[in-house]
Amino acid sequence: MRFDQTHRSTKVKKKKKKQRKSEVEIKPRKLRIMEVAKVLHMNGGVGDASYANNSFVQQKLICLTKPLREEAIKSLYCGTLPRRLAMADLGCSSGQHALIVVSDFIKTVEKLCLELNHKSPEYKVFFNDLPGNDFNNIFKSLDSFKQKLCEEMESGIGPCYFFGAPGSFYGRIFSNQSVHFIHSSYSLQWLSKVPECIDNNKSNIYLGRTSPSNVVRAYYEQYQRDFSLFLKCRAEELVEGGRMILTIMGRRSDDPSSKDGCYIWEIMATALNDMVLQGIIKEEQLDTFNIPFYTPSPSEVKLEVLKEGSFAINCLEVSVVHWSAWDEWSVLDFESESGYNLTQSMRAVAESMLVSHFGEAIIDELFSRYQEILADRMSKEKTKFINVTILLTRKP
Repeated sequence: MRFDQTHRSTKVKKKKKKQRKSEVEIKPRKLRIMEVAKVLHMNGGVGDASYANNSFVQQKLICLTKPLREEAIKSLYCGTLPRRLAMADLGCSSGQHALIVVSDFIKTVEKLCLELNHKSPEYKVFFNDLPGNDFNNIFKSLDSFKQKLCEEMESGIGPCYFFGAPGSFYGRIFSNQSVHFIHSSYSLQWLSKVPECIDNNKSNIYLGRTSPSNVVRAYYEQYQRDFSLFLKCRAEELVEGGRMILTIMGRRSDDPSSKDGCYIWEIMATALNDMVLQGIIKEEQLDTFNIPFYTPSPSEVKLEVLKEGSFAINCLEVSVVHWSAWDEWSVLDFESESGYNLTQSMRAVAESMLVSHFGEAIIDELFSRYQEILADRMSKEKTKFINVTILLTRKP
């Protein structure tokens, strides 16, 4: 925006100011780093569109990765025998997932203490997410969580202390060598910001089969910068021999714009494009909306870990979860019900960004259209999420 340095009448200046304001309103800005931190958050509370009630895919992933987490925790404890254990869940959101992971962590350590005849350690548990996250939904359930955990562990557990740690994990969160175990599930596919110079990504809201090569390259390079910084920060915060297990929504293909990593967002782009054709949304609004997201392949994850150099890779695996999060297609009205469930899940994840850019008035209409398209695709294809899980150990 230029400042008018000529001596004109107050009336003319006011008119120019009004015009500039109008121009800003019809040209939404891309999500920069600070804007992402303010806008990106899962729907809080416990309502119909809340993340807490619409995260069945995430819950299934927590179950799928449980054996690997237990292996990591046993190895960590037996290798260090600490009197105090600090763990952190990064991108904890507002559902029960973080508490499930915490419960598994404490139970595994307590069982080892019984076997080895050791005194229970003290536990410090940190819940991290962006400042807009609904941390209260976690904190309100802590008393009942601790009571249930004590009842399940008849021999008792060590003292537990819980802390909120708001802030982006693309920066330092904890003090040097203060954490033993870090867990993150379905968070690291979110970038710190929308990549620069992707104005030609027309009709897409993420990478798609029609995205130009410069857009694909920009997304990948932003992912490289972000994930490398994430690893560097965690390397400074973890103790030597500390463990980190990360599960990221990813893809099998080496092509970043392939269907297995982009399909869920391509369908949302289809719904938005239909609304543009009908005049509900302006074309310029759609063309200036791109999400800060990247679904890496296993080789891309491995490459950044090796380049950063602070961690040894203990395990790298790929898992698959059907969009419905059920394994069998046995429900009579399966496609319709699954379309609704996944729509609610995606609404819980994306609504804050969409409202920030398009306004609240179009949201119900958008997700109604989205559900219809999802149900149709799910009736014709076995649609699935690809997930990359990596277990790392902090090198000496």
